[in-house]
Amino acid sequence: MRLPLGAWKLTAGLACMLAGCGGDDVARQAGANGASIEMPVPAPSPSKAPAKADTLPGEIAANPGASLTTIGFPQGGGGLNDVAKAALDRLAADPAVKGGKLILRGHSDSEGDDEANRIMSRKRAEAVREYLARKGLERSRMRVIALGETRPIAPNAKPDGSDDSAGRARNRRVEIELDRAG
Repeated sequence: MRLPLGAWKLTAGLACMLAGCGGDDVARQAGANGASIEMPVPAPSPSKAPAKADTLPGEIAANPGASLTTIGFPQGGGGLNDVAKAALDRLAADPAVKGGKLILRGHSDSEGDDEANRIMSRKRAEAVREYLARKGLERSRMRVIALGETRPIAPNAKPDGSDDSAGRARNRRVEIELDRAG
C-alpha cells in the first residue's frame, strides 16, 4: 500500500513527538481523515524574543520604543535604592544614552487620590533625572512625564477585590526610554 505524502509527514511528526523532540510544547493539527494529532511546536527564534525591561540601549536598537530600563520604588517612596542606582549607573555609562534624549515616565499605583499619585510619579521621575544628571547626562536632554496611576502594568487588586500588593509594587516605577525622534 502506498501512502500519500501528507500521510508520511503525519507519520514523521508523530514519530518525532513520540521520540520527545521539542519538549512539552505541542500544537493540535488535523491529520488524515480529520483525526486530531499533536505536533511539537518549534522554539521561538532568538531574533523575535521580546526585549527585557532592563535591557540596555545597544541591545534594543532593533526594538524602537522599548524601555531601556524600569526603576521600581517602595510604597509612598520617591527615593532610589541601591539596585536602582546600579541600574542607572549602567545606563549612564552607555554611549548611546549619553548622546541621546531620554523620556522618563513616572508611574504610581492606584492607592490615594489621582492628584497625589500624579505628584508622586513626577517626584519619582525627577529623582531619576537628578541622579542621571549627577552622572553627567544633561538635564535638558531628559523629559519628565508624570502619568500617576493612569498606565498600570499590573492589577492593583485581585479578581475578588482584595489588594494585590505585588501588582501595586510593579506599578510604582519610572520607565526610561531613548527618544529616537529627538
